[in-house]
Amino acid sequence: MLDIQKTDAAMPAAAPIIIRREDYRPPAWFIPSIALDFQLGLEHTTVHSVLSVIRSESAKGQEPLMLDGDGLLPISVKVDGAARTDWQLIDGNLHLPLDGDEHQVEITVELDPSTNTQLMGLYASQGMLCTQCEAEGFRRITFFPDRPDILSRYSVRMEGDKDLFPILLCNGDKVAEGDGDNGRHWVQWNDPWPKPSYLFALVAGDLVANSDSFTTRSGKPVELNIWVRDGDLSRTGHAMKALKDAMRWDEETYGREYDLGLFNIVAVSDFNMGAMENKGLNIFNSRYILADPEVATDADFDGIEGVVAHEYFHNWSGNRVTCRDWFQLSLKEGFTVYRDQSFSADMGSAALKRIDDVRVLRAAQFPEDAGPLAHPIRPESYQEISNFYTATIYNKGAEVIRMMATLLGAERFRKGTDLYFDRHDGEAATCEDFVTAMEDGGDIDLKQFRSWYETPGTPRVSATLSHDPQTGIATLDLKQTMSASGAPQKPSEMVIPLSIALLDPKTGAHKGEQLITLDQAEQSFAFEGHEEYPVLSINRGFSAPIILESSRSAEELAFLSSHDDDPFARFEAMQQLMTSYLVAQVMGTPADRDIILQAVGAVLADENIDRAFLAELVQLPSEAFLGDQMAQVDPQAIHDAREKLRGKIGVQFERKFRRLYKQCVPGEFSLAAEARADRKLRNVALSYIAASQVEDAAELAFDQYRDANNMTAMQGALGVLSHMEAQQRTWAFEDFFKRFKDNALVLDKWFTLQAMSQRTDTVKRVEKLAKHPSFNLSNPNRVRALYAGFTSNPVRFHDPSGQGYKLLADMIIALDRQNPQTAARFIPSLGRWRRYEPGRSQLMQQALEKIAATPGLSKDVSEQVSRSLA
Repeated sequence: MLDIQKTDAAMPAAAPIIIRREDYRPPAWFIPSIALDFQLGLEHTTVHSVLSVIRSESAKGQEPLMLDGDGLLPISVKVDGAARTDWQLIDGNLHLPLDGDEHQVEITVELDPSTNTQLMGLYASQGMLCTQCEAEGFRRITFFPDRPDILSRYSVRMEGDKDLFPILLCNGDKVAEGDGDNGRHWVQWNDPWPKPSYLFALVAGDLVANSDSFTTRSGKPVELNIWVRDGDLSRTGHAMKALKDAMRWDEETYGREYDLGLFNIVAVSDFNMGAMENKGLNIFNSRYILADPEVATDADFDGIEGVVAHEYFHNWSGNRVTCRDWFQLSLKEGFTVYRDQSFSADMGSAALKRIDDVRVLRAAQFPEDAGPLAHPIRPESYQEISNFYTATIYNKGAEVIRMMATLLGAERFRKGTDLYFDRHDGEAATCEDFVTAMEDGGDIDLKQFRSWYETPGTPRVSATLSHDPQTGIATLDLKQTMSASGAPQKPSEMVIPLSIALLDPKTGAHKGEQLITLDQAEQSFAFEGHEEYPVLSINRGFSAPIILESSRSAEELAFLSSHDDDPFARFEAMQQLMTSYLVAQVMGTPADRDIILQAVGAVLADENIDRAFLAELVQLPSEAFLGDQMAQVDPQAIHDAREKLRGKIGVQFERKFRRLYKQCVPGEFSLAAEARADRKLRNVALSYIAASQVEDAAELAFDQYRDANNMTAMQGALGVLSHMEAQQRTWAFEDFFKRFKDNALVLDKWFTLQAMSQRTDTVKRVEKLAKHPSFNLSNPNRVRALYAGFTSNPVRFHDPSGQGYKLLADMIIALDRQNPQTAARFIPSLGRWRRYEPGRSQLMQQALEKIAATPGLSKDVSEQVSRSLA
């Protein structure tokens, strides 16, 4: 059509469009049902859609039907069976004038999945076809109002070559199948549950299934399938167990039962995200499905369990109740992350899970809140929604849900979630709807608490404890301030639940944990019955996502690291003790190292301590975390101070670490807690032995690598060797490549371990690895393996030459041409350039400016760069 040229392709590049939450308007047209017919091919696919459209009562009478499209060209358009030519393409979207209130609209488009390098919409991956539609990928498949508040029932017919695509999968239930002409076959799928377009999915390929079944609490049988490529079937058992555990847990904990007779999961090698909760057909990055002891670490097993549960839990918190618009993304993601964290805590060690969750929050979300990309968990505006799949939306969002659960208590929180699900089942809801359900179901006023949804930044809480020996009253004075994007701190009045205990300074005993709520800028709390000055244990269990600044002495922190009965608080005390010392060392101020050595020695001597918890207690805070505690970051100075302390701990306790290393000799592989704890502590012990610079460290690490019967031990040994100049390092990495060069997921580890090496030649090594025959810029997993590993290596990524920044910038520019979403996720590594010492800061800024000046930059990358430079 001529209209295409004059209204779309020939138009000059437009200024960025800002989408604002306040501009939300209900849909002008609803699509109660859609029928899709796919004639599938790797290089040519035809999509025929039939939309039942109904004008909204609130819409203007003459408002045309606007259907989103991205890179599509209609082959034909019909309305009520009659061909139409009066449509227009404007900015890729189809505008069709309609007079009446109800119509049937038919549209045919053609696609080439083999050229879809964005991995959004329908794309080819190693001979199979699959989809990714969240957030706005469905518009790359067919014209449709691609927004989450359009809920439709889908009927889908898929037809393809039986040899190329013996398995044809889609949402819902399979209702018919048969053979077609010329060696083709077809399958008809119907999904009885209305869903938004972002939850549509199909997969076509040569796959095999691990099949099982689950019986719901009401007695309904559910067929379960995990589909993988032939050869990977033996590595799906852990994922299947996780799925069944999650289904049972959701019934018991939230009263949520699965609502179809079939649940399919498909593992895909080329995938931008971790996994996708498409209704009844979850599509997963293969790294979160495939596992056995030979190829997966204990952390990989944990990741699979958590992600499988997360996507399954979305069936209710995301699918049955979905989002009204993308500003409400944390409604489904924050809530579901909280649910999967709780599930994993119940399946294993709650203490270790909480430590790990907080470590992730501090590593990813706290820096986001302190940098130029800060935003509240319910953003007010965006240019590209894919840029807001962030740690703030997910992880901070989960902490906000956790605080509500803490304030309400388990029983009232369950009443609130039951009300939320019942009240909004089958609806597109908002964050406000969730909070209101908590208020109504839990009988609580959360008016002030709502600030968490609209305020960016991390609260800072200063805590000072005083004691009057005459009255026996201990007084806790609290002050809170807030800052985002590095702005000055200002007083705030966030609702902050703080779990505290006051410990006896001799025995560590206390009179019970108490929950206090800080909801003013300054507040004091008095506690009676303390004859002696107690030791303050605060924010136990990390009850609130805050930065705590307390007046506790190093001696008090050391005491808590040995005596606190709250595992997180005990871990936190040790971390604060180490952090304070290391920051002082970098700043050149006096600090007592001996008290750290005494604290480490005390926990190493504790015969009753859990070995996995001991491994956490003795580890130093990361270099990145230490940098976050400073106004100006010098990565080399931080690295030097940390390595010096690590070496001193290694030397002082080398004999103890050797004893632990020998005591933790692995037997037959098991995922039992005791076996996992031994593997964890053994790797930590090996790391400290190596830090002591003993002559046999390289030999010891190589022996562990050579003799390992599991990937946890193998990767632990390689991690130690990666930093060394020893010949054993070369032998081990060469052997690892030969053994696993045909296993993509394991080979990712080979790239990551080298990128995280602290050797001075790492920048050159990364540059060389980017040209390695096994590196593939088109595979997101491989890109993340190399470059995310490199950017999480502060001392080498921030090489004073700026070469690390140049490497990353060049990669982002190249990747943006084929996969903007993945490219944009690397911008934050450069985005906090203002926090670094002047030399590095200027070089980081120049790298961002180079990216910004690149012609044809995607809006994904452009938005992130412009916000970083603003």
